[in-house]
Amino acid sequence: MKLDVLAFAAHPDDAEISAGGTIAKLVSQGKKVGIIDFTQGELGSRGSAELRIIEATNSAEILGLSARENLKMADGFFVHNEENLRAVVKMVRKYQPEIVLMNSVSDRHPDHGKGSKLASEACFLSGLRKVETELEGEEQELWRPKAVYHYIQDYFIDPDFVVDITPFFQKKMDSIKAFRSQFFDPNASGPKTPISGEDFFDFLEARAMQFGRPIGVKYGEGFTVERYVGVDDLFSLL
Repeated sequence: MKLDVLAFAAHPDDAEISAGGTIAKLVSQGKKVGIIDFTQGELGSRGSAELRIIEATNSAEILGLSARENLKMADGFFVHNEENLRAVVKMVRKYQPEIVLMNSVSDRHPDHGKGSKLASEACFLSGLRKVETELEGEEQELWRPKAVYHYIQDYFIDPDFVVDITPFFQKKMDSIKAFRSQFFDPNASGPKTPISGEDFFDFLEARAMQFGRPIGVKYGEGFTVERYVGVDDLFSLL
């Protein structure tokens, strides 16, 4: 299945938290979007790997994803090596996305920066003819996305561009709340974490408003780029 957009995430829920509104908007426009989670988030203080997979499936249904896979790398301990790079290259070649979204270049959780570097380099290697990969016994064709963008996570980073997600903010929040083991649920038990309190939802709304205000909308999601964005018409920037 060819996708229009593929998002990579170090943990299940990374993409929802930082790019869920953008993903929902793309799906509403008829685009085929998928998410590849690197780990099962098994080191999380709450929940379990098995539960996170179920929650990720529920979130995918809310967003209307065309595909979601988990590469089952080691949460907290996955490394930047040939094995993991090839695993990501296989996903890029399998789904042949035009655009790839990925973790923030630097963040509070070290997996986010590692995931960012891994996905970015894999997108480049995927376009090299002499990097050979097979999937289900068949040789894969080379593929390089036209653009890669990094979503912004816990640490604030000045965005290079902002997507208006105002009509899709509630769907974004619904997709996040699908991970019930991780976020605020008055009926859930487990240790308190930086994201398990009700105030974390307030933070997410404030961040979306912070990105939205400069572009004249209520809610936005910010992204950074690795190279200049080409524009044919200045009026397309309005």
